[in-house]
Amino acid sequence: MAKIAVQQNMLDKIMSHKRKEVAENEELYPRKLLEKSIYFESEPVSFKSYIGRKDLSGVIAEFKRRSPSKGNINEHAEVEPISIGYMQAGAAALSILTDQKFFGGTTRDLSDARKFNYCPILRKDFICDEYQVIESKSIGADAILLIAAVLTPDEVKSLSTLAHALQLQVLLEVRSKEEIHDYLTENIDVVGVNNRNLKTFEVDLDISIELLKEIPDELVKISESGISDPLVAHTLQEAGFDGLLMGERFMKNNRPHLACMEFIKGLKELK
Repeated sequence: MAKIAVQQNMLDKIMSHKRKEVAENEELYPRKLLEKSIYFESEPVSFKSYIGRKDLSGVIAEFKRRSPSKGNINEHAEVEPISIGYMQAGAAALSILTDQKFFGGTTRDLSDARKFNYCPILRKDFICDEYQVIESKSIGADAILLIAAVLTPDEVKSLSTLAHALQLQVLLEVRSKEEIHDYLTENIDVVGVNNRNLKTFEVDLDISIELLKEIPDELVKISESGISDPLVAHTLQEAGFDGLLMGERFMKNNRPHLACMEFIKGLKELK
C-alpha cells in the first residue's frame, strides 16, 4: 500500500506542477502570440493514417531523456539525429515528450523534430488545459495525448473538441474498461492502452489484450509501454493493435535510432 501511495503522490505532484506551469506559460506567451506561429497555417499530417499504413511498421518511436520511474535514460540525447534516424528506420510516427521537470523534454524538442521530419508527431505531455492544445498546434504537433487517468470525461470532451477545431488528432490513453466506455467521444481518433500503471509504474502487457475487445472497431488502436521484444510486438499486432508506442526500449541505447531499426527489422521478419 505504501508503494501505491508514493506513486499516486507522484502523479498528483506532476499534475499540480503542470497546472502551475501552464498558468506561468500563458502569462509569458499569451494565446494570441501562439496563434501567430507558422504552424497555425499548416495542415497537420494524419497521425492515425500513418499508423495504419501497411508499408510502415506501426511503431511510434518516442524521444525522451528521463522518466519518474527510471530516472535518467539518455540525458544528453539530441532530438535532430534521433528523430531523423527513427523515421529512416521505418517508424510510422514520432512521439516527443515535452514535459521538462519530470521527463527532461521541452516544446523546442518537438519544434526541432518538426523541422526535420514529415511524418506525424504526437505531443506527449500531461495536457489538462486548452492553452496546451493551442500551444501544441503552435509548435508543430499533429496529434495530442489525453490521459484518462488525470482528466474527467468532460475535460476530455472539451479538449478533444478544441483539438479537432485546430485540425489536431487525439490519442486517448486508457487502462480500464470503464475509462474506454466513459471517456470516448466523437473527437477521439486513436485509443492507446497503457500497459504501465501510472499509480504503481508496474507493467502488465496482458492489459492490452484484455481491453482490445472493448475498443470500437472503427478506432485506431495502439499498445503503449513495456514492449521490448519483436515477438511480443508481433503478437499484439496480430491480436488487432494497429500501432505500438515505444520509447525506453530505444532511448536506453546509445544510438536509439539503430535500436529502432533493429527492432523494426525483427518485427518485419515475423510477418
